[in-house]
Amino acid sequence: MDIRRRNNVRITGAAQGRVVMLAHGFGCDQNMWRLVEPALVEHHRVVTFDYVGSGGSDLSAWTEERYSSLHGYARDVVEVCEELDLRDAVFVGHSVSAMVGVLAAEAAPGRIGAMAMVAPSPCYVDEEGYRGGFTREDIGELLDSLESNYLGWSSAMAPVIMGNPERPELGQELTNSFCATDPDIARVFARTTFLSDSREDLARVKVPTLVMECSEDVIAPREVGAYVHGAIPGSRLVTLDATGHCPQLSAPEATARALLDFLRNLQ
Repeated sequence: MDIRRRNNVRITGAAQGRVVMLAHGFGCDQNMWRLVEPALVEHHRVVTFDYVGSGGSDLSAWTEERYSSLHGYARDVVEVCEELDLRDAVFVGHSVSAMVGVLAAEAAPGRIGAMAMVAPSPCYVDEEGYRGGFTREDIGELLDSLESNYLGWSSAMAPVIMGNPERPELGQELTNSFCATDPDIARVFARTTFLSDSREDLARVKVPTLVMECSEDVIAPREVGAYVHGAIPGSRLVTLDATGHCPQLSAPEATARALLDFLRNLQ
Protein backbone atom coordinates (compact mmCIF):
# COMPACT_ATOMS: atom_id res chain seq x y z
CA MET A 1 0.00 0.00 0.00
CA ASP A 2 1.17 3.52 -0.81
CA ILE A 3 1.06 5.07 2.68
CA ARG A 4 1.94 8.55 1.40
CA ARG A 5 -1.02 8.55 -0.95
CA ARG A 6 -3.32 6.82 1.52
CA ASN A 7 -2.77 9.52 4.14
CA ASN A 8 -2.15 12.41 1.74
CA VAL A 9 1.27 12.98 3.32
CA ARG A 10 2.94 16.33 2.70
CA ILE A 11 6.47 17.36 3.73
CA THR A 12 7.72 20.96 3.87
CA GLY A 13 10.39 23.00 5.60
CA ALA A 14 14.06 22.52 6.46
CA ALA A 15 15.31 19.17 5.18
CA GLN A 16 17.79 18.78 8.05
CA GLY A 17 15.53 20.17 10.78
CA ARG A 18 13.91 18.13 13.50
CA VAL A 19 10.65 16.68 12.25
CA VAL A 20 7.40 18.18 13.51
CA MET A 21 4.34 16.08 12.68
CA LEU A 22 1.02 17.97 12.71
CA ALA A 23 -2.11 15.87 13.30
CA HIS A 24 -5.69 17.13 12.92
CA GLY A 25 -8.79 16.30 14.96
CA PHE A 26 -12.32 15.08 14.30
CA GLY A 27 -14.04 16.46 11.18
CA CYS A 28 -10.91 18.25 10.00
CA ASP A 29 -7.84 17.74 7.83
CA GLN A 30 -4.28 18.99 7.57
CA ASN A 31 -5.47 22.35 6.21
CA MET A 32 -6.31 23.29 9.80
CA TRP A 33 -2.58 23.83 10.39
CA ARG A 34 -1.95 26.20 7.48
CA LEU A 35 -1.67 29.32 9.68
CA VAL A 36 0.81 27.74 12.11
CA GLU A 37 2.97 25.86 9.61
CA PRO A 38 4.79 28.95 8.21
CA ALA A 39 6.28 29.67 11.65
CA LEU A 40 7.72 26.15 11.80
CA VAL A 41 9.19 25.55 8.37
CA GLU A 42 12.27 27.77 8.66
CA HIS A 43 13.99 25.49 11.16
CA HIS A 44 11.95 22.29 11.10
CA ARG A 45 10.90 19.59 8.68
CA VAL A 46 7.11 19.64 8.85
CA VAL A 47 4.98 16.59 8.08
CA THR A 48 1.24 16.99 7.63
CA PHE A 49 -1.21 14.25 6.74
CA ASP A 50 -4.88 13.29 6.74
CA TYR A 51 -6.22 10.36 8.71
CA VAL A 52 -7.90 7.77 6.51
CA GLY A 53 -11.45 9.00 6.00
CA SER A 54 -10.51 12.68 6.21
CA GLY A 55 -9.45 15.38 3.76
CA GLY A 56 -7.53 14.11 0.76
CA SER A 57 -6.90 10.62 2.13
CA ASP A 58 -7.73 7.47 0.19
CA LEU A 59 -11.29 6.79 1.33
CA SER A 60 -11.16 3.27 -0.10
CA ALA A 61 -8.70 2.38 2.68
CA TRP A 62 -11.24 3.17 5.41
CA THR A 63 -12.92 0.35 7.32
CA GLU A 64 -15.25 0.65 10.29
CA GLU A 65 -13.46 -2.20 12.04
CA ARG A 66 -10.13 -0.37 12.07
CA TYR A 67 -11.35 3.16 12.75
CA SER A 68 -13.86 2.40 15.48
CA SER A 69 -10.93 2.61 17.91
CA LEU A 70 -8.29 5.27 18.48
CA HIS A 71 -5.75 2.50 17.98
CA GLY A 72 -6.68 2.48 14.28
CA TYR A 73 -5.76 6.16 13.97
CA ALA A 74 -2.57 5.50 15.95
CA ARG A 75 -1.68 2.83 13.39
CA ASP A 76 -2.00 5.48 10.68
CA VAL A 77 0.53 7.62 12.57
CA VAL A 78 2.94 4.74 13.14
CA GLU A 79 2.74 3.64 9.50
CA VAL A 80 3.43 7.19 8.27
CA CYS A 81 6.40 7.36 10.64
CA GLU A 82 7.69 4.04 9.34
CA GLU A 83 7.16 5.02 5.70
CA LEU A 84 9.17 8.23 6.21
CA ASP A 85 11.61 6.50 8.60
CA LEU A 86 11.02 9.20 11.19
CA ARG A 87 13.07 9.14 14.38
CA ASP A 88 12.59 11.34 17.42
CA ALA A 89 9.82 13.33 15.74
CA VAL A 90 7.74 15.88 17.63
CA PHE A 91 4.08 14.92 17.35
CA VAL A 92 1.61 17.81 17.60
CA GLY A 93 -1.92 16.53 18.07
CA HIS A 94 -5.07 18.64 18.11
CA SER A 95 -8.03 17.53 20.23
CA VAL A 96 -8.55 13.76 19.99
CA SER A 97 -5.28 13.49 18.05
CA ALA A 98 -3.41 14.22 21.27
CA MET A 99 -4.60 10.85 22.59
CA VAL A 100 -3.84 9.21 19.25
CA GLY A 101 -0.28 10.49 19.68
CA VAL A 102 -0.08 8.94 23.15
CA LEU A 103 -1.01 5.54 21.69
CA ALA A 104 1.35 5.93 18.71
CA ALA A 105 4.30 6.90 20.89
CA GLU A 106 3.77 3.82 23.04
CA ALA A 107 3.33 1.54 20.02
CA ALA A 108 6.48 2.73 18.23
CA PRO A 109 9.12 3.83 20.75
CA GLY A 110 11.81 5.98 19.17
CA ARG A 111 9.65 7.25 16.33
CA ILE A 112 8.07 9.99 18.47
CA GLY A 113 10.47 11.79 20.79
CA ALA A 114 8.23 14.57 22.12
CA MET A 115 4.59 15.60 22.01
CA ALA A 116 2.59 18.82 22.01
CA MET A 117 -1.11 18.49 22.76
CA VAL A 118 -3.44 21.24 21.55
CA ALA A 119 -6.77 21.33 23.45
CA PRO A 120 -6.50 17.65 24.45
CA SER A 121 -9.09 15.57 26.24
CA PRO A 122 -8.57 11.98 27.41
CA CYS A 123 -12.26 11.56 28.30
CA TYR A 124 -15.22 13.79 27.43
CA VAL A 125 -17.66 12.37 29.98
CA ASP A 126 -18.00 13.66 33.54
CA GLU A 127 -17.41 11.06 36.24
CA GLU A 128 -16.97 11.24 39.98
CA GLY A 129 -13.75 13.14 40.60
CA TYR A 130 -13.32 14.03 36.92
CA ARG A 131 -14.85 16.74 34.77
CA GLY A 132 -14.73 16.00 31.06
CA GLY A 133 -17.22 18.70 30.11
CA PHE A 134 -20.24 16.55 29.22
CA THR A 135 -22.65 14.29 31.05
CA ARG A 136 -23.22 10.84 29.61
CA GLU A 137 -26.68 12.05 28.57
CA ASP A 138 -25.10 15.04 26.77
CA ILE A 139 -22.87 12.73 24.75
CA GLY A 140 -25.77 10.44 23.91
CA GLU A 141 -27.84 13.35 22.65
CA LEU A 142 -24.89 14.74 20.69
CA LEU A 143 -24.29 11.43 18.94
CA ASP A 144 -27.98 10.84 18.28
CA SER A 145 -28.28 14.28 16.70
CA LEU A 146 -25.15 13.74 14.61
CA GLU A 147 -26.34 10.36 13.36
CA SER A 148 -29.84 11.51 12.47
CA ASN A 149 -28.82 14.69 10.60
CA TYR A 150 -25.07 15.09 10.20
CA LEU A 151 -25.16 18.20 8.02
CA GLY A 152 -27.61 19.93 10.35
CA TRP A 153 -25.53 18.92 13.36
CA SER A 154 -22.40 20.29 11.68
CA SER A 155 -24.02 23.64 10.94
CA ALA A 156 -25.24 23.98 14.53
CA MET A 157 -22.25 22.58 16.43
CA ALA A 158 -19.21 23.77 14.47
CA PRO A 159 -19.62 27.45 15.47
CA VAL A 160 -20.08 26.40 19.11
CA ILE A 161 -16.94 24.26 19.01
CA MET A 162 -14.95 27.01 17.30
CA GLY A 163 -16.12 29.72 19.72
CA ASN A 164 -15.23 33.30 18.76
CA PRO A 165 -18.77 34.30 17.72
CA GLU A 166 -17.52 37.77 16.81
CA ARG A 167 -15.56 36.08 13.99
CA PRO A 168 -18.27 34.03 12.23
CA GLU A 169 -15.93 33.16 9.36
CA LEU A 170 -14.06 30.80 11.71
CA GLY A 171 -17.21 28.91 12.59
CA GLN A 172 -18.12 28.75 8.92
CA GLU A 173 -14.74 27.25 8.05
CA LEU A 174 -15.18 24.52 10.62
CA THR A 175 -18.73 23.92 9.40
CA ASN A 176 -17.42 23.52 5.85
CA SER A 177 -14.74 21.11 7.06
CA PHE A 178 -17.29 19.00 8.94
CA CYS A 179 -19.68 18.98 5.99
CA ALA A 180 -16.93 17.86 3.61
CA THR A 181 -16.50 14.64 5.61
CA ASP A 182 -18.45 11.57 4.53
CA PRO A 183 -21.35 11.32 7.02
CA ASP A 184 -20.96 7.57 7.55
CA ILE A 185 -17.26 7.97 8.30
CA ALA A 186 -17.95 10.98 10.52
CA ARG A 187 -20.48 9.02 12.58
CA VAL A 188 -17.90 6.34 13.36
CA PHE A 189 -15.14 8.87 14.10
CA ALA A 190 -17.50 10.80 16.39
CA ARG A 191 -18.32 7.70 18.43
CA THR A 192 -14.65 6.76 18.53
CA THR A 193 -13.79 10.26 19.75
CA PHE A 194 -16.51 11.10 22.24
CA LEU A 195 -16.79 7.65 23.84
CA SER A 196 -13.04 7.13 24.22
CA ASP A 197 -11.32 7.07 27.60
CA SER A 198 -7.53 7.39 27.46
CA ARG A 199 -6.94 8.51 31.04
CA GLU A 200 -5.02 5.41 32.03
CA ASP A 201 -2.71 5.81 29.02
CA LEU A 202 -1.40 9.20 30.15
CA ALA A 203 0.81 7.87 32.95
CA ARG A 204 2.73 5.77 30.39
CA VAL A 205 3.89 8.81 28.39
CA LYS A 206 7.70 8.81 28.56
CA VAL A 207 8.57 11.70 26.25
CA PRO A 208 8.69 15.48 26.91
CA THR A 209 5.15 16.79 26.58
CA LEU A 210 3.56 20.22 26.21
CA VAL A 211 -0.13 20.56 27.11
CA MET A 212 -1.74 23.60 25.45
CA GLU A 213 -5.18 24.64 26.65
CA CYS A 214 -7.37 27.62 25.76
CA SER A 215 -8.72 30.08 28.31
CA GLU A 216 -12.27 29.08 27.32
CA ASP A 217 -13.13 25.84 25.52
CA VAL A 218 -16.53 24.11 25.59
CA ILE A 219 -15.03 20.82 24.40
CA ALA A 220 -11.97 20.70 26.67
CA PRO A 221 -12.51 22.94 29.73
CA ARG A 222 -9.61 24.10 31.87
CA GLU A 223 -10.12 21.24 34.34
CA VAL A 224 -9.22 18.83 31.54
CA GLY A 225 -5.95 20.60 30.76
CA ALA A 226 -5.02 20.49 34.44
CA TYR A 227 -5.89 16.78 34.57
CA VAL A 228 -3.76 15.91 31.52
CA HIS A 229 -0.85 17.94 32.86
CA GLY A 230 -1.08 16.26 36.24
CA ALA A 231 -1.31 12.78 34.74
CA ILE A 232 1.72 13.03 32.43
CA PRO A 233 4.97 12.98 34.38
CA GLY A 234 7.10 16.07 33.78
CA SER A 235 4.69 17.70 31.34
CA ARG A 236 4.38 21.45 30.88
CA LEU A 237 1.02 23.26 30.81
CA VAL A 238 0.48 26.47 28.84
CA THR A 239 -2.79 28.41 28.77
CA LEU A 240 -3.03 30.15 25.41
CA ASP A 241 -4.49 33.61 25.03
CA ALA A 242 -7.23 32.06 22.94
CA THR A 243 -10.85 30.94 23.16
CA GLY A 244 -12.62 28.06 21.49
CA HIS A 245 -11.38 24.59 20.62
CA CYS A 246 -9.25 25.38 17.54
CA PRO A 247 -6.54 27.88 18.50
CA GLN A 248 -4.47 26.99 15.45
CA LEU A 249 -7.16 28.88 13.50
CA SER A 250 -8.44 31.43 16.01
CA ALA A 251 -5.04 32.32 17.55
CA PRO A 252 -2.31 30.96 15.25
CA GLU A 253 0.36 33.37 16.50
CA ALA A 254 -0.11 32.37 20.14
CA THR A 255 -0.22 28.70 19.16
CA ALA A 256 2.97 28.99 17.09
CA ARG A 257 4.79 30.89 19.85
CA ALA A 258 4.03 28.19 22.41
CA LEU A 259 5.12 25.47 19.99
CA LEU A 260 8.36 27.22 19.04
CA ASP A 261 9.23 27.85 22.68
CA PHE A 262 8.68 24.15 23.42
CA LEU A 263 10.76 23.12 20.41
CA ARG A 264 13.65 25.41 21.38
CA ASN A 265 13.73 23.90 24.84
CA LEU A 266 14.01 20.43 23.32
CA GLN A 267 17.28 21.26 21.56
